Amino acid sequence: MKLKAIVICLVVLVFCRQSTFSQETKEDEIKEVISLFFKGLQSGDTLTIKKTISNDLLMQTAYTNKEGKSMLRTENVSKFLNAVASKKREDIWEEKLLSYHIQIDGNMANVWTPYKFYFNNDFSHCGVNSFQLFFDGKKWKIIYLIDTRRKQSCKK
Repeated sequence: MKLKAIVICLVVLVFCRQSTFSQETKEDEIKEVISLFFKGLQSGDTLTIKKTISNDLLMQTAYTNKEGKSMLRTENVSKFLNAVASKKREDIWEEKLLSYHIQIDGNMANVWTPYKFYFNNDFSHCGVNSFQLFFDGKKWKIIYLIDTRRKQSCKK
């Protein structure tokens, strides 16, 4: 009887560990996709960025205009990629991600990344990125990206 209980406990532990390992692996894969996206952004490499995004990517920015009104702007992905491709080599775009908060359910993931953005090593703005990713059975792709941008209330 004791042997049976021990075997059941071991089987449960093995399955729990595999489930945890699987989750950690997915989180690592998702972090890698986001990291690759920003490597492409920083280096001006749109081919690298395209490896991380869906063909139907939706990009938006939530911000407050000069009059204090809450606004939502939809970004044109082609214009974004053209801006990245035309980035001057000497210009340094650095987005420092402060943390990753990843939630996964099956083939969908959400990643919340507070950040600080620097242009040519000078602080430009801060905010939060919210990524939605989809796993197509082979790899994770960014399908939606919304960010906030502000110059005030940034932790330095």
